[in-house]
Amino acid sequence: MKIAAIIPVKTFSLAKTRLNLSSHQKEELCKIMLEEIVYTLSISPQIEKIIIVTKEEKAIEIGKKYKVIIIPDDEEKSVNHAVALADKYLLENQFDASIVFPQDIPFIKTQDIDFMLTYKTPPNFAIVVPSRRFDGTNALVRMPINLMITHYDEDSYKIHMNTAKEHTRNVALVFAKRIMWDVDNMEDLKFLLDQNEKPEIAEKIRNILDVK
Repeated sequence: MKIAAIIPVKTFSLAKTRLNLSSHQKEELCKIMLEEIVYTLSISPQIEKIIIVTKEEKAIEIGKKYKVIIIPDDEEKSVNHAVALADKYLLENQFDASIVFPQDIPFIKTQDIDFMLTYKTPPNFAIVVPSRRFDGTNALVRMPINLMITHYDEDSYKIHMNTAKEHTRNVALVFAKRIMWDVDNMEDLKFLLDQNEKPEIAEKIRNILDVK
C-alpha cells in the first residue's frame, strides 16, 4: 500500500497569530516544528512520500533537505484547497492512501503513525485523530485518497467523522496523544514543554522563547 503524508504549510510569519511571540520567534518556532515533523515522517516505514503544500521559502528549504514533493500554494484559498492540490498529485501518481498532518505537532513519533494505521481496513477507510481540545483534526487518513473532501477550519474533526461515515463503514476515531498535541496558543506551548517528550526539541523551543 502506497501511503503519502500531506502537510499544508502556512507562511511562517502569518502563522500562529494567537501566540504572544515576535515575528522572528514565530518563524523560528514554525521552522523547528515543521522540520521535526518532516524528519519523523521521513524515517517512518509506513510513509512512502511526503507532500508539502506551501509558498514559504523556509518550508521549501526543509522539504528539499528531506527530498519531499513541494506543491506551490498561493494561500489565497483555504487549507482544503491546499489538500486538494496534493490529492490531485497523489491520484495522478497512483497512491493508495494519504494522511493529512498539520505543521505544529513536533512531538509526533513513528510509533504513533504505526499505532494509528493499525486501524486501517482496506479497500476503503478513514481514520481521524482529533486535536487535544477536540476542535480540530490533527491527522486524517483516507483510502482511497478521494474518499472525501476535507473540512478544515470548521470544527473539523466532527465534520470529518460524519462525512467519512457517508462514504464508508470503516471509520475510526483514534486517540494518539502526541499527534493530538498541537500548538495554537501559549497554553498549548506550555503544555507541550511540560511533557517529557523529545527533550532536544523542547530545549530548542525554550531557547527560542528564552525560557528555561
